[in-house]
Amino acid sequence: MSSKNKLESFTNTTEEFVSPEYIRNRFSKIMSDMYKKEVPLYGELLDLVHDINESVLSESKEIEKQLAHTGELTRLDMERHGAIRLGKPYELFTMRRLFKVMGMYSVGYYDLATAGVPVHSTAFRAIENTTLNQAPFRVFTSLLRIDLIDDVQLRNNVQTILEKRQIFTEKVLQLIDKSEKEGGLNKEDAETFVQEALETFRWHDTATVDYEMYEALLNQHRLIADVVAFKGPHINHLTPRTLDIDKVQVSMEDRNIPPKDNIEGPPTRKCPILLRQTSFKALTEKVTFKNNVEKEEIGEHKARFGEIEQRGAALTQKGLDLYHELLGKTRKAIGGSPTAENALKYNELLTENFKVFPDNYKELQLKELAYFHYFTTNKIKTLSKDKVYTKADVNQLLEDGYLSMEPIVYEDFLPVSAAGIFASNLGTDDAKREYQGTSNQLLFEKDLGEPVYKLTKWYEDMQNESIQNCLSVINA
Repeated sequence: MSSKNKLESFTNTTEEFVSPEYIRNRFSKIMSDMYKKEVPLYGELLDLVHDINESVLSESKEIEKQLAHTGELTRLDMERHGAIRLGKPYELFTMRRLFKVMGMYSVGYYDLATAGVPVHSTAFRAIENTTLNQAPFRVFTSLLRIDLIDDVQLRNNVQTILEKRQIFTEKVLQLIDKSEKEGGLNKEDAETFVQEALETFRWHDTATVDYEMYEALLNQHRLIADVVAFKGPHINHLTPRTLDIDKVQVSMEDRNIPPKDNIEGPPTRKCPILLRQTSFKALTEKVTFKNNVEKEEIGEHKARFGEIEQRGAALTQKGLDLYHELLGKTRKAIGGSPTAENALKYNELLTENFKVFPDNYKELQLKELAYFHYFTTNKIKTLSKDKVYTKADVNQLLEDGYLSMEPIVYEDFLPVSAAGIFASNLGTDDAKREYQGTSNQLLFEKDLGEPVYKLTKWYEDMQNESIQNCLSVINA
């Protein structure tokens, strides 16, 4: 199906409103087109990922069958996630409203301060499995922790600078209001909405501060300069999904794409878990600063890069605890985050430590380390109807072949990996910085305007729903 037909298939023909999936796919596409123009290496990255995915699918019918069974196959080429960094509570509150027009909701709370990045974050995405497969666009959204700026005068200056800026166009604010009041947007309004919303994510090569202030922000932390010194929260990366990140990592240099030194996340496995990420290094871009005597000064800024991800099975809390234990053990052994110098040793240690983490889906399911979709098989026609089957019978039904299962893909993020991707693009000692501030999810949710969806509960609900659907069929 062509991209045009895909978009048209999301149009709600029974009412005048188009669906949030239509708007989300349209926005994702025009943002991707914009980013290709702004960062040409991103286009090269898309081609590389597409070629490798085609190769994996042609070589492994098992992977193709799994993706088809869970509904992920048709979304693979559409898959993108982006990342933005906001400066003040109003921006987060309004961004939540903007994403809601596209059917995207806040899932998960991430504290990156403990990893040396002065932000806390959430991910906006669809929360229904069907709509997620139709339009798998996510935006990892961070809010600057101004309270972590230790220079009081600079902290006050940052607040003053941010208070003066408006990152949303007047028209997009009007359309957000209209969507909230009327329950949606028609096709014409939706097109205007995505074009106006795009302006918030566009790169601006003129800073809103002079070079002296930029340097002060930079010396506090490179991310603070990126958030505060510009007109808006330019999208700092867009991320396609690959089926073989190791192959992407070794293939980037062949296409003149400079890779980061290490893949973030778990090691290579037969049964992938959670999320593995790599990237090409951040671009050095020319920026115009206005100095105090109304002259312009040309400087440089480094923030935007290209990222690639490989997604695996979502883990239960028990699985996550084991993952973090093994990851922490590995990092402690090498003295912190991996670097170019110790990348080989780090990967060897990581692989060795993760040998205790089961690497087959059956064991992951039996030990309740990961979440799964469940499906009835044709064999249920022969199943005895002399009892009512319950959740307690699922493992036996699996063993006897009346049910099958596929892993639920992890749709979210990992704070240590997110910080690692950013740190690899810093080029400074910021990556080694530690903030003493504590997590503040309550404040984040107050600024957001609503609670975030709890990660593990979302996956647990998905798994339970698939089990109940199977039991309904079996007990019918």
